[in-house]
Amino acid sequence: QVQLVESGGGLVQAGGSLRLSCAASGRTFTNYAMGWFRQAPGKEREFVAAISYSGFNTDYEDSVKGRFTISRDNAKNTVSLQMNSLKPEDTAVYYCAASSLAIGSTWPNQYDYWGQGSQVTVSS
Repeated sequence: QVQLVESGGGLVQAGGSLRLSCAASGRTFTNYAMGWFRQAPGKEREFVAAISYSGFNTDYEDSVKGRFTISRDNAKNTVSLQMNSLKPEDTAVYYCAASSLAIGSTWPNQYDYWGQGSQVTVSS
C-alpha cells in the first residue's frame, strides 16, 4: 500500500500561483511514477501532469503546459505541482496518484493509489 496526502490548495486570484505537495508513505516511493489529476464539479477526472519514477520524464496536459511544473524529491518521498498564471478554469479538486508504470500515464485507471484531493479555487 501507498498512502498519499496532498496539501497546499486554497483560494487565489486569477494570475496568481499555488504549489501543491503530495507526501507518500508505505512502499518504496521510487517504484512509482506519479501523476496529478483534477476534477471540476460535474466533470470527469482529467490528467494534469505526470513524472517518471526517476524524475527524468514529465508530461503535461496541453492547457497547463508552460504554466504548471511537476517535480519530485525521492529523498523526501514527495511530489509537487507548481501552478503559475492560474485561470478560473483551473478551479477543481486536485489529486495526486501513484502508478506502477515507469513513466506514468494520462489515464486514471493506470494509477494504483490516490490521495484524498485538495481544493484549488481561482477567482476571476
